[in-house]
Amino acid sequence: MKMCKLTSTGARQVIGLISDTHGLLRPEAVAALAGVALIIHAGDIGKPAVLAELKKIAPVAAIKGNIDTGDWARRIPDFRNVRVGTHRLYLIHNLRELNFDPAARRLHVVVSGHSHKPLITQTNGVLFVNPGSAGPRRFKLPVAVGKIFVDGPDVRAEIVELSV
Repeated sequence: MKMCKLTSTGARQVIGLISDTHGLLRPEAVAALAGVALIIHAGDIGKPAVLAELKKIAPVAAIKGNIDTGDWARRIPDFRNVRVGTHRLYLIHNLRELNFDPAARRLHVVVSGHSHKPLITQTNGVLFVNPGSAGPRRFKLPVAVGKIFVDGPDVRAEIVELSV
């Protein structure tokens, strides 16, 4: 399992979240992620060009989703640990596949995708965030990205709905 570490500068850090692009990186998503310190892609990337474009904005920690197949996707992990300062984040595409207690592993945040439904909730001290889908619209669900704000010991998240 790959590990990504973002060293805390002591100042507030903003982490961009994106998922379920399905090969479509909208200009509205690029604009919403501008200025972040790190971008997390929670799977269903669709095309390697999506990651290449995101890397022009900030370093990228990505995981594979169920549609990510082929040679280009083989080097992308299914799950990933990310450390932002002292905060431990775990990336998983489908939250239903989480087979351990994140609180017992002292995780602070679990980032997922797959459902296309934006979600922010907290359980047993662990923040669960799904930025929703930034790719093609599904049903009547919003097109969105997310952000995690790390400020010393505090971590909070927000969903950013995109006007598309």
